[in-house]
Amino acid sequence: MASSGAEVVTIDVHAAKDLMKSGHGYLDVRTVEEYKKGHVEVAKIFNIPYMFNSPQGRVKNPQFLTEVLSACNKEDRLVVGCQSGVRSLSATSDLQNAGFKHVSNIGGGYLAWVDNGLPIEKPKEDL
Repeated sequence: MASSGAEVVTIDVHAAKDLMKSGHGYLDVRTVEEYKKGHVEVAKIFNIPYMFNSPQGRVKNPQFLTEVLSACNKEDRLVVGCQSGVRSLSATSDLQNAGFKHVSNIGGGYLAWVDNGLPIEKPKEDL
């Protein structure tokens, strides 16, 4: 059965945490500003924004795939997350279409991670 792209696999935060413990990298696709306010605490983390804030609202990062490919390769095992799970779904789909084979989307994103009491890193002044 041919399809235009593989179905994005969305996992919950607990499954994501287990994958990252077993060596998966975490690709945080939120803006740098969001990332700096707090992010998932994990050994292997990349912050590559999928969208930027602009005067016209959010716009897609035209260099997203190029930036991911400079940090990772298509065989890397990655968990993709954003704030609530919307941007990471699109980002995961784009990565799959670009040939990444082992990418999963975190359902609910960073908000679900925090709601579940999982470890986060925040700037020292916010603790």
